[in-house]
Amino acid sequence: MEFEGLIKKEQGKFITRYDLTYKTGDGEKKVYEMISRDKDIKSFDELHNRDADAVVLIMHSEDGQKILINKEFRLAPGEWVYNFPAGLIDEGEDYKTAAERELREETGLKLISVDDFINESYSAVGFSNEKNVCVVGKCSGEITGSDSALEEIEAAWYTKEEVGKLLKTEKFAARTQAYCYLWSKE
Repeated sequence: MEFEGLIKKEQGKFITRYDLTYKTGDGEKKVYEMISRDKDIKSFDELHNRDADAVVLIMHSEDGQKILINKEFRLAPGEWVYNFPAGLIDEGEDYKTAAERELREETGLKLISVDDFINESYSAVGFSNEKNVCVVGKCSGEITGSDSALEEIEAAWYTKEEVGKLLKTEKFAARTQAYCYLWSKE
């Protein structure tokens, strides 16, 4: 693959669409459509040498016996999807501050410990360069629900057995599904 260039096609409030042009190994010219949180990509290097856009919260109960999962109505698929609490990192925030804020905003819970950070990963590598950092820890408090009228979120604690049953019947975000599958089998 030989990168040739990029063109900004459309600017939205939260995402920007770009066309990337490249040549395949056999010399054929191709155009690849993608979206980004970055509103001003100008080079190939800027596609990947950038800070994470969002945090993903992998939260367990204080005793480690339950996992926190949101059931959220997502407009792109037009249905309810099980997903970890997550959200964009605001300007000036570090991962931990963003995690504390997003957890509070989406669930009302308080982050009590960060046990690990999982390095940056891509949200949807097939069509976006959006990157996440997973924050693994424990939280406590009473679930009060999202404080945003823009989100429909039902947060709840689940045991391994409950997660195992949900995995057989419900739709999940891929990263949440993979982690929950392994966690439920421990």
